[in-house]
Amino acid sequence: MPQLSIFEHHIAVHYKRGLRKLLSLDPRLRPQEMGTELIATLEVNLGRQRKLYVESEVFFSESAAENTGMLNQAVNERYRCSEKFFDLVLSEQLSSDEGFFRFGPNAICYGRSCSGARGSQPEFLLYDAMKDVLVDDGKLSLPFDPTEIIDNLRMEHYANTWAMESSFKHFLRRLYYHLRPLTSLTMRKQIQKFHSRNWKERSFPKWPVDTTVEDICEALLLMSMGAKGLKRIPFVWFWPDGASSCLTIGHDVETKIGRDHCADLMDVDDSFGIKAAFGIVPEKRYEVSSSLLNLMRTRGFEVVIQDLNHDGRLFDSKTEFLRRAKIINRYGREYGAKGFRAAILYRKSDWYNALDFAFDMSVPNVAHLDPQHGGCCTVMPYFIGDVLELPVTATQDYTLFHVLGERSIDLWKAQVDLILRKNGLMSFIVHPDYVIDHDTLSVYKDLLGYLRELREKALIWCALPSDVDSWWKARSKMSVVKDGQSWRIEGDDTGRAVLAYATIVDGKLVYDLAQALGTG
Repeated sequence: MPQLSIFEHHIAVHYKRGLRKLLSLDPRLRPQEMGTELIATLEVNLGRQRKLYVESEVFFSESAAENTGMLNQAVNERYRCSEKFFDLVLSEQLSSDEGFFRFGPNAICYGRSCSGARGSQPEFLLYDAMKDVLVDDGKLSLPFDPTEIIDNLRMEHYANTWAMESSFKHFLRRLYYHLRPLTSLTMRKQIQKFHSRNWKERSFPKWPVDTTVEDICEALLLMSMGAKGLKRIPFVWFWPDGASSCLTIGHDVETKIGRDHCADLMDVDDSFGIKAAFGIVPEKRYEVSSSLLNLMRTRGFEVVIQDLNHDGRLFDSKTEFLRRAKIINRYGREYGAKGFRAAILYRKSDWYNALDFAFDMSVPNVAHLDPQHGGCCTVMPYFIGDVLELPVTATQDYTLFHVLGERSIDLWKAQVDLILRKNGLMSFIVHPDYVIDHDTLSVYKDLLGYLRELREKALIWCALPSDVDSWWKARSKMSVVKDGQSWRIEGDDTGRAVLAYATIVDGKLVYDLAQALGTG
């Protein structure tokens, strides 16, 4: 009996299942009772499918070489190492449909793949594509495109929240924000608690911090090194001066009371040696004086634009968004702001090209407790076109205090620990509006004290968002090149860049810095 190709095998299985279903629908049908006409039809269909496969296989092989660079892109962006350390290829042509599947025990992926089935929900028992990775002459043959999968996670294509939102829910959301000025804080707390009542049932993204993107990149680097027989490779360290991680704090000012509390909050931050960025709402919420903006800058803090009027309707329609984006961009120039954040962390990343800002800070890492669910599944900055996204990686103070009802920093400490394990960005939002009372202000001071102590022990870089933006964009243009028997970092603004090494130790990936080793 001739051996079937992988594709022919799948086709045969498909038709066998179809026959079984047909027999189950009418038990009077038996294989020996089926006419030759049906069997001939199946054989013709199989022949046609094989012909289509051969034609598509020719196209696939011709384009494979062109796609190799794209397959490497996401991993290269993370490590900024020599491309010769990666040789990723697709094992077969990708499926036409998208869905959820696993890549090892920790990573849930969304997108197309070459093998197995793709689930419609992340809670389903998912196929693990890790077992279909093959090594061939130093190349890593993958059953999916990692760049596509990572983009799907970062851009939240798996959630598609706005497209799936029912007209009734859309109406309720608009009604809520229309009536919100008339509601009390107590009433809003109850509404938001009701909205988030089932949040613990959501298994994806992973709570309280999701590092799927980092898990995928690390697994691919580990397997690529194994495929090429390498135990150690150099790359550009993630943060300047060898910092283990990065910390940034944002103070989104929502009300007149919050605005009047900004100077006091600057005093608190300064007492712990930390600077932050204030998110200012340009219209309707409160008067914005040039003296306040100048005070913030003079004291070493940063000003970013927070939405337009904080009415929750920025992304209601593309037309309305584009109209508002022009006004928001004008305020950005007027305030000298490089960064933007949308109110309530509503977002539509595919529209960001209309925003004239260097960076955005609107995408949460995991959003189980936010009005718009989803999450980017990464603790590192990433690009959305020319805009750098600085994800919100810690739970907001309002959510901690008023939705979860907590008055401790235990959750924040757990999130910091998980972010530190991936050398990621710790990004907090603390509103001056919600740390006025003694109990909540005390919690915030506890956080600052904890971060100050951690900054000294773990060498954390405490930076303004614009500084993170400048560093990450400079790093994105750096590369590691051979320099005699050693390696060096090449590119502009490399003065603070540090050469690091990824090493395989007991089958796991370990990072170390060249300076600490006394090597280059």
